[in-house]
Amino acid sequence: MSARRDEPPPSTVRLDVWLWSARLMPTRSAATAACRGGHVRRNGEPVKAAQKIVVGDELRVRLPGRERIVVVTRILTTRVGAPIARESYEDHSPEPAPQLAAAPPRRERGTGRPTKRERRQFDRLRGRDAARHPGLDDDQDR
Repeated sequence: MSARRDEPPPSTVRLDVWLWSARLMPTRSAATAACRGGHVRRNGEPVKAAQKIVVGDELRVRLPGRERIVVVTRILTTRVGAPIARESYEDHSPEPAPQLAAAPPRRERGTGRPTKRERRQFDRLRGRDAARHPGLDDDQDR
């Protein structure tokens, strides 16, 4: 798949190869599985792993906890270092959710299990209180 130095770079490449080469996916098989699962879209349309991409394509890749939106600026056929990989696309992704960026609250070691009140406070910090305790008022856990 790699081109010799005297040959011009290819104008197209398989989607799964590019996702792996640009370091958006850890393995090529993970890129293929993401395409098969419908987590990758090219120019708004779902794509198969074997479809060819060209410079200028917009890719939307759903990853755990966020969505990456990138525009292809360079075709890669082999995995490259992180600085070069970042130059092969323009990242238009929204910022990750603040609760995902912040470290989760930790309890002091040796303090035992959290009480019901402490657990509800942790859930509220993580934004999971409504799903876990529907109909619970703030006054009920005090």
